[in-house]
Amino acid sequence: MATTLPKVPVVVVGMGWVGGIIAAELTKAGISVVGLERGKSRDTQDYYHVHDELRYAARYELMQDLSKETVTFRNTMKMRALPMRTYGSFLLGDGLGGAGVHWNGQYYRFLPYDFEIYSKTVERYGKKKIPENMTLRDWGITYDQLEPYFVKYEQMAGISGEKELPSNIGKMSTPFATGPMKKTPGMKLFEDAAKKLGYNPYVIPSANLSEPYKNPDGVERAPCQYCGYCERFGCEYGAKADPVVTVLPVAKQTGKLEVRTHSNVIKINHEGKKATGVTYVHTPTGEEYIQPADVVILASYVFSNVRLLLLSKLGEPYDPQTEKGSVGRNYAYQVNGASTSIFYEDREFNLAMGAGALGSSIDDFNGDNFDHSDLKFLHGANIRFTQTGLRPIQYQPVPAGTPKWGAEFKKATIHNSNRVLSVTGQGASMPNRYHFLDLDPEYKDALGLPLIRMTFDFEDQDRELVKFIAQKTKEIADQMGGTKTEIHDSLKQYNIVPYQSTHNTGGTIMGTDPKTSVVNNYLQMWDAENVFICGASNFSHNSGYNPTSTVGALAYRTAEGVQKYINKGGSLV
Repeated sequence: MATTLPKVPVVVVGMGWVGGIIAAELTKAGISVVGLERGKSRDTQDYYHVHDELRYAARYELMQDLSKETVTFRNTMKMRALPMRTYGSFLLGDGLGGAGVHWNGQYYRFLPYDFEIYSKTVERYGKKKIPENMTLRDWGITYDQLEPYFVKYEQMAGISGEKELPSNIGKMSTPFATGPMKKTPGMKLFEDAAKKLGYNPYVIPSANLSEPYKNPDGVERAPCQYCGYCERFGCEYGAKADPVVTVLPVAKQTGKLEVRTHSNVIKINHEGKKATGVTYVHTPTGEEYIQPADVVILASYVFSNVRLLLLSKLGEPYDPQTEKGSVGRNYAYQVNGASTSIFYEDREFNLAMGAGALGSSIDDFNGDNFDHSDLKFLHGANIRFTQTGLRPIQYQPVPAGTPKWGAEFKKATIHNSNRVLSVTGQGASMPNRYHFLDLDPEYKDALGLPLIRMTFDFEDQDRELVKFIAQKTKEIADQMGGTKTEIHDSLKQYNIVPYQSTHNTGGTIMGTDPKTSVVNNYLQMWDAENVFICGASNFSHNSGYNPTSTVGALAYRTAEGVQKYINKGGSLV
């Protein structure tokens, strides 16, 4: 039988970027918060001596244990979904700090076009431009409304970047907190080539500090060492902004935050239009607890946010056949696959050195920054060259036609290890009526609860986008002075096995219509006024960018909304 605990003002489910930001803002305002994290505790000392590629990059030490809970996947509704047994397409963070610990630190604000994508597309091209099953939605908020919250995140995290960015990205009211990261020879080649072609390159904004920094909360952090161990690793220097070294210490210092680790929330308890709290399992003992609360905040990863609503029977599940319901709607991913490799015989680069967000990019073919009238796709891609630090186990650059193993493979790998640069496109993922999340009717987790099921595949829209963007990557690559280039311009059926991107979005989307969205623009749930759901699950599509900046900005707005709700109650819009 579950033990009922004393009631608290706010309970937060998940203590990653979203949970950490909201907890810091609420506790600074004097509001007591209980944070429930199903993984273990973590601090900077746990990052010491972590330059172990086998342990962290290949064996996924920081990730969720898939033998206890995973995701099932199918391409279409006609297929049987099967569990993801080993990591591949994306990585699910676990423990205090969540995926915010092992991210690369690449920081891009979404474009103004993204937040009003339906309206702006119709305005420029007419409704017929949108394919029948593409479920485009405006977000119910504009870039200008969200801009102050981007600034809050940037000042807290110490985002490094140029003082002025190209005008096709969106206006900034405040410069980045620190200057841009160093330019490598590869970055200079990319930028020179892009400029020759009339494009607008810039250094990628970075959560890896370019210089020592003290943020508005008094948190001091050291600059990046360019060691190349960012993605899949914690940063022992604290140079990469993550919740453990930024917002969580601030919340704890107030004395108003209680973090309970190994606490797996399995249900939102609710009566009528309000939640009464949550039920969670203390995983080491199996004991069950009920935590009553005035406000419940879901701050977990995409799959967990959606799954918890469905398990709790809170909100109407999305039905792709009727298009009714909203929980699980508009699942989207990232469209990668467009790239060009550049091989050099006459020079080498120090590619082992780098940082997760070290690089340069252009947005001339992102969003609606170019004319789509005669194109068979919407949106576009951020085109980039990055130098993230290429580690020895997982990096084997060889030309097409090289044997996959044996002496020739080894010889080619050694020869090319510092002679290959890549220009890549990270493409937007548009929503589709038949791309959604629901509960799997067959497979269950270690507690006997249904797993979340993903139904997703790449569409003709995605294949056309990749073909177009790949040609642009080759155009730039051909100007970068290599011996030869190899283009990659095709996109096959979506496969969950190879790693692609941990940029999953949708399922609890925001909007203005309760019939087609789950939350309003404060991320307050339409069907339960004291439940707030925050994260990339709120995105009604995915941009050509990494999602973290927009997740962070929305978290700051949500914290503001929660305070308003505590003061006056009711719907905030």
